Amino acid sequence: MRRRKPYHHGNLREALLKAAIRLIAEVGPTAFTLREVARRAGVSHNAPYRHFRDRDDLIAAVAAEGYGELTQAMVDAAASKSDTVERLKSAGLGYVGFALRRPEHFTVMFDAPISKHKHPDSAAAAEQAFATLLGFVKACQDAGRLPHGDPLPMALLAWTRVHGIAKLAITGRLPFQRTTETLKFAEFAVEQSLPTIP
Repeated sequence: MRRRKPYHHGNLREALLKAAIRLIAEVGPTAFTLREVARRAGVSHNAPYRHFRDRDDLIAAVAAEGYGELTQAMVDAAASKSDTVERLKSAGLGYVGFALRRPEHFTVMFDAPISKHKHPDSAAAAEQAFATLLGFVKACQDAGRLPHGDPLPMALLAWTRVHGIAKLAITGRLPFQRTTETLKFAEFAVEQSLPTIP
């Protein structure tokens, strides 16, 4: 009688997430099964259910991971700047840079249908990312560098500008071959985007 192979993954959840991201790169965020993720991870087809209720649960976990990394990318990009406007601009470039580094995560975060009610962790991570951007805008207002008032419209303006660039870049719609060219254009666009006060 053949003995079942021992399970060798030190971290099953991490192995499944990595396999899912590789699969998403090939077929997109909606055209794969947990069985195929398990096969790619080298585990039994039932193994994913130890951590994820279903495929949507796995997709939500990928999105949550992405939002966490996005938040950190914005914070890290802004960290070296002292001027509030420069911090906001750098956070925007951090957003684009994250999308270029992690296109599969970015696609899941914004293209996959994820229920906020069924996946509160993913929703909370998304809210934290936007709250981080909102905080950069509010800091500019407090310093007198952006017009006072509700920070939400300014944050949405900043977000839509960098998000559009990021989405066009990862889908190959921009006429740039290299990441450096895309980031240079993003820097130009960010410079033009907000009505800053000298």
